[in-house]
Amino acid sequence: MKETIILNQSEIKELIQMDKVIEAVETAYCEHAQSKVQMPAKKYLFFQKFNGDLRIMPCYLPNMGEAGVKCVNVHPDNPHVHDLPTVMAMIELVDPATGFPLAIMDGTWITNMRTGAAGGVATKYLAKKDSKTLGIVGAGKQAYTQLMAINEVMDIEEAVVYCRTCSSREDFAKRVSEVYGIPVRAVDTPKKAVENMDVVVTVTPVNHPVIKTEWISPGTHINAMGADAPGKQEIESSALLKSKVFIDCWEQASHSGEINVPVSEGLIQQEDLSGKLGDIIIGKNPGRTSDDEITIFDSTGLAVQDITTAWTVYEKARDLNLGRKINFLE
Repeated sequence: MKETIILNQSEIKELIQMDKVIEAVETAYCEHAQSKVQMPAKKYLFFQKFNGDLRIMPCYLPNMGEAGVKCVNVHPDNPHVHDLPTVMAMIELVDPATGFPLAIMDGTWITNMRTGAAGGVATKYLAKKDSKTLGIVGAGKQAYTQLMAINEVMDIEEAVVYCRTCSSREDFAKRVSEVYGIPVRAVDTPKKAVENMDVVVTVTPVNHPVIKTEWISPGTHINAMGADAPGKQEIESSALLKSKVFIDCWEQASHSGEINVPVSEGLIQQEDLSGKLGDIIIGKNPGRTSDDEITIFDSTGLAVQDITTAWTVYEKARDLNLGRKINFLE
């Protein structure tokens, strides 16, 4: 009888590093761009009373023989009220041939890592080739994995970070400087994290833009990672209108990505966008065509990223005989 592998977060952290997550996420974008993925748009349950939501994200990659589903929450009040992470997730991987649960694992770290990796892949394909400076707006866990991934694809000479809480941005700058040997400076306004930056990452949960159009320099690439539900928006709509905007998936981006507000207001339509990140990777879209263009990647997070990453974790755990094993059918 087959057994199911159970993996907790600490085990997953030992099994996969950012370079491998970037490889898995790039593969995910390629498969999705070539329509080799069965992946309904994520479904939401909104817990308005508790300022949170729950998302269900299934995916099947027939050519790779991989299938699974992620169940993930977003509760912004958790760290302050309940001493829990804002984002928590579980992933189940199933055998497409039988539906048997091959693995059940923590998806929180995988979510953080694959979202960081998405920013890394976007930076690899859309930032100017000589990009050296990085601005980060937001100083939570996702800011850390964004820097971790971008550091894999870009030679960062200087980074600055802003968030509303002084101690958080100072702690982030100190920790990252020590871990990666990169000079990271905390700044006291979002403007200072955006002006004259080659690459900017926004990782905030805001419902009103924190990035103004006039702060953005020609040639800047922006990874807009924070908007993940209807009504959320980090960048002024006018900045989107003057930039080349790339998305991961129209169904999700128009519903809950950075473009969702201007789309709902009729300011942006699908034909106004410059394409999908996956199409750049497979050579179907040229992406950036000059060093003066402002490029924006609107990332909503795709189930295919979770499943390719989780499958990499599962295969390594299986090969190394790691994790607890149980038989659900007993």
